[in-house]
Amino acid sequence: MTAPVRFPRFFVTNPSPCPYLPGKSERKVFTELNGPHTDELNDALGRIGFRRSQNVAYRPSCLDCKACVSVRVVVDEFAPNSTQRKLLRRNQDLVVEACEPWATDEQFSLLQKYLSKRHPGGGMTEMDEMDYADMVEQSPVKSFVIEYREPTTDGSKGRLVGACLTDQQGDGLSMIYSFFDAEHSGRAGLGNFIIMDHILRARAARLPYVYLGYWVDGSKRMDYKIRFQPIEKLGPEGWERSPSKRATQNPE
Repeated sequence: MTAPVRFPRFFVTNPSPCPYLPGKSERKVFTELNGPHTDELNDALGRIGFRRSQNVAYRPSCLDCKACVSVRVVVDEFAPNSTQRKLLRRNQDLVVEACEPWATDEQFSLLQKYLSKRHPGGGMTEMDEMDYADMVEQSPVKSFVIEYREPTTDGSKGRLVGACLTDQQGDGLSMIYSFFDAEHSGRAGLGNFIIMDHILRARAARLPYVYLGYWVDGSKRMDYKIRFQPIEKLGPEGWERSPSKRATQNPE
């Protein structure tokens, strides 16, 4: 006799200031990821707009705002534009490796440098080494840390210039969190390159989507996500193809 599947229990956070839109508050609905069918649960929740953080899946549930929209790139139809092709050529020498989800001092140092440059004063700047280790290692699903290193002439490990904590779902790759050397004078656009590398990885693995998390309507710092066309947005009727929209071309 097949054991019944346990329906997850959902909880709602108290409202707090929105980190993306001034004057707005955010609220999230979440559930714990555990048990023998965690991968299947995470896949199902991902398809309806949830994101994973450690052993919790969450999605926005704000009372007065619906600006946060889940987005995913349609892998097979993606064709890089001229700017993206230049980024691919510029960074094609990087050594890329999908590592087991194990936190390192080198990764944490790069994360701190990234946060101080791109998100000063943000909540993640208060993370210590243990917090980072929890973020990476407390994954109940199939995850990797994909590292991006500069090449060396002797075959040793080169300098780490980018990394991304990534989940492999049944229908795609979900980019949980990426960070990179935002002050590297010779590698502007590393953030966009990391996304394109994930698109190519998903294509090689015959996975149809790359999940980019939430695009926030009205937040310019989130516009980079809609440069990767074609892209689908999750709406009331399900996933819908978004019309191509010109976004700012500043390198991420």
